[in-house]
Amino acid sequence: MRPLRLIAVGLLVAVSFPSYAGEPVRLFAAGSLRSPLTEIARLFEAHEGTRIEPRFGASGLLRDEITAKGQADVFASANMEHPRSLAEAGRSGPVVLFARNRMCVLVRPGLEVTSATVVERMLDLAIKLGTSTPKADPSGDYA
Repeated sequence: MRPLRLIAVGLLVAVSFPSYAGEPVRLFAAGSLRSPLTEIARLFEAHEGTRIEPRFGASGLLRDEITAKGQADVFASANMEHPRSLAEAGRSGPVVLFARNRMCVLVRPGLEVTSATVVERMLDLAIKLGTSTPKADPSGDYA
């Protein structure tokens, strides 16, 4: 629950400045965070009366959009690289680690895979492998 509190605090900080009075908070977030952040946004809206405009997608593409248009108030990325690049360019405040993900492998029914054989199965030319888009989504980079 601690990561959810940190996100809620981040939203509180974002809307505490006078320039945000009455305006929605533009939340850009990794698709992997859709479920918890949707719930947090709903609770925040009910508690604070401030509307949250969430936008979910690949962190790299969201970072590129923020760089080009500068229209996010809160950016919850799937990795640290994307927000750090914004901070280093002077496009954001400090970067804070608030959650961690783990990669997992999903396989079709009937395909036998164990943690000991997963790499071998992934390299098997007879297996069709799907991943997220590298450079656009951190899970694609990791895969």
